[in-house]
Amino acid sequence: MAGFIHMKQILGYLLGFTIFIVAIPALMWLVAGMPAPADIPVLRLYIGVLISLAGLALSVWSIVYMKRVGKGNPFDAMGHEVAPRTKHLMTDGPYKRSRNPMLSGTYLYYIGVLIALWSLWALLVFAAIATVMMLQVRSEEKRLETDFGQEYLDYKKKVRRFL
Repeated sequence: MAGFIHMKQILGYLLGFTIFIVAIPALMWLVAGMPAPADIPVLRLYIGVLISLAGLALSVWSIVYMKRVGKGNPFDAMGHEVAPRTKHLMTDGPYKRSRNPMLSGTYLYYIGVLIALWSLWALLVFAAIATVMMLQVRSEEKRLETDFGQEYLDYKKKVRRFL
């Protein structure tokens, strides 16, 4: 059983990486006309890369913190557990300033990609993805209210949803 849970965690992280870090930016790049890095103005490319790296750093910090302190992962797929859920409500570390630092970091990552690509089509992909992710956040918030009750409601009053 422990091996199955470990495999489920690995699959959850791989699924998240594949969807959020690879596939969505690849789709944004594709709809933007697949510009080569040499075709992107240098300043816009550097700014985009720096913002993207900052977003990735925030997301990774949040994931590692949740895994170590919360002993799990928050990633549910619209109410279906993809990886083992956290055992403790996260209120410190990156969660002290944002209830969703992973998603805040992911949004920063996409904003960096958008700056580099500078494309209306990529912006529309981002808007669609952000809409779906907000539905996911609302689903997770309901689950957190169920799992942690008043503790989560108090936390929700003190800390913003995003940065």
